[in-house]
Amino acid sequence: MSLLRHQLELLAPAKTAEIGREAVLHGADAVYIGGPSFGARASADNPVSEISGLVEFAHRYGSRIFVTLNTILHDAELEPARKLIHELYDAGVDALIVQDMGLLELDLPPIALHASTQCDIRTVEKAKFLGEVGFSQLVLARELTLNEIAAIRAAVNPAVPLEFFVHGALCVAFSGQCYISHAHTGRSANRGDCSQACRLPYTLEDSKGRVVAFDKHLLSVKDNDQSANLRALVDAGVQSFKIEGRYKDMSYVKNITAHYRELLDGILEERPELAAASHGKSTFTFTPEPDKSFNRSSTDYFVQGRKEDIGAFDAPSHGGEVLGTVSKVSADWFELESAAPLANSDGLSWLYKRRLQGVQADTVKQIGNVWRVTPNQKISELPGLVVGAEISRNRDHAWEQALLKKSAERRIALDLHFSETPEGFALRVVDESGSEATAQLTCDKQPAQHPEKSEASLREHLAKLGATIFAAREISVAWQQPWFLPASALNALRREAIEALEATRLKALGRPPRYAASEPAAQYPDESLSYLANVYNDAARRFYSKHGVKLIEAAYEAHEEDGEVSLMITKHCLRFSFNLCPKQAKGVTGVQGQVRAEPMTLINGKEKLTLRFDCKPCEMHVIGKMKSHILKSPPPVSVPLTFHTKRPA
Repeated sequence: MSLLRHQLELLAPAKTAEIGREAVLHGADAVYIGGPSFGARASADNPVSEISGLVEFAHRYGSRIFVTLNTILHDAELEPARKLIHELYDAGVDALIVQDMGLLELDLPPIALHASTQCDIRTVEKAKFLGEVGFSQLVLARELTLNEIAAIRAAVNPAVPLEFFVHGALCVAFSGQCYISHAHTGRSANRGDCSQACRLPYTLEDSKGRVVAFDKHLLSVKDNDQSANLRALVDAGVQSFKIEGRYKDMSYVKNITAHYRELLDGILEERPELAAASHGKSTFTFTPEPDKSFNRSSTDYFVQGRKEDIGAFDAPSHGGEVLGTVSKVSADWFELESAAPLANSDGLSWLYKRRLQGVQADTVKQIGNVWRVTPNQKISELPGLVVGAEISRNRDHAWEQALLKKSAERRIALDLHFSETPEGFALRVVDESGSEATAQLTCDKQPAQHPEKSEASLREHLAKLGATIFAAREISVAWQQPWFLPASALNALRREAIEALEATRLKALGRPPRYAASEPAAQYPDESLSYLANVYNDAARRFYSKHGVKLIEAAYEAHEEDGEVSLMITKHCLRFSFNLCPKQAKGVTGVQGQVRAEPMTLINGKEKLTLRFDCKPCEMHVIGKMKSHILKSPPPVSVPLTFHTKRPA
């Protein structure tokens, strides 16, 4: 069964299959995870055998498993990718998240394909096209506003759900439109090996060489948090709510998944016409708190329109929750005024000269209204740790220890109907989704010796579902008189019914469909494609040619762009951040017409990048060129190639 129009899907990340299982237990309707290769996260690979085990676990709850196969592929990688897709399909995977259009030209099993955020889906025309060529779900660009999402929903095939990132780290570039890493290091973001140049410190100069900002992380943006916008996103047409984080640890996935599970459950309670995309209720041993997990402060980015404070310019790391201020400093300890409880091994941080400093608390001791902290370093080695410094906690040791233990349980509501039959007894079980199964017990009937207690005892044994994924919601008993049934016979009857129900549920779950492309073939919105389309193989060229594209340039990774080009295109605008935007100046007395979007320069050491501003779509382009030694090197490919001195016969 595919995602229905009235279903909402909470989609959680998993670096490993173990983390994926915890995501399911903490309420995920679906989990996305990397396979053994081609997964756009070079250090988050998983063998097919482990993914198969995760699929089996998730399907018991009706949750889905999506595998990321969202790098661009060299011609030599198409066949290995095709074989891997067949293996993943045989392992029961529900869908693939892909970027490379060449995959649609291959002989694939009927597995659902989702268009990755790397496809840069930010226009109605592109979304409509992708919804007509065989994709079963579209991952929209993070930069879209509510109105833009609603416009896409109105135009796209209504059978194709829209997916949107609601939490986690933000790529400052439009996804799939960043080439700085490859240009400077040979590591391609579109092939899962980004060097994260966006998190480096830069100095910003204007066109006259004047310093606008010095040594700040100017391309680093805050982390995404759409907690306050979920209802508006539902109304705009989003059905799948995606949490970023295939590099994140177990505690992050537990905490953030539980947080959004509670928020979405609140919406489902308010709106009975909506339903969760999987089954069961998750309960937690902790109270979810997003600020406890790694974050660079938070923003809702562009969902409600452009904001002035989306940058994380001071530090690209986790500052944490503010605790209080330093009131006293000695040679070995400092005292902190804080109403929050502290614990040994907490991680503490503070800003000093635009740099985030940090230390671990070796021991803490409460003395009246203050906490005395003895750090694991000498006080003299901690710059900026002075009276008045504001201290935050970026690692809550007690919190993390609690999340290392079992922290959630997920149960599917079950009704049990026990009845008498001519040959003995029957137990019919019906779960919250409507799936049902019946088990029969053939036996001689013996009147109960204690009829007044027999029904209560019967109900007690039927409700013993602790070793299963179910929880009793209603138990009914229909018999002519109280009968005696041995506990062993009742337990066996219950186990048989539950096993039959699980088999029925799995059969009913089925496989999401691979949508057929429309006929005649949909026409791509443009007749020409630049390197920005990331076409890296002949199959992708055939795909676009079939859909009306006449001129197709090679991907940047093909090393055919030897001059200056846009290495990053972003909605984040540094002119806007520093109040130098022409649109900001409109209406301000004395400056009308005087502020122009002239180029600026970003400097990191010897690296210089030119910033150009396209004010009509309100975008910033980071301009640069590929380093000569990278340009002269072979294009990247992750499988062995045979090079010939001349073209093979």
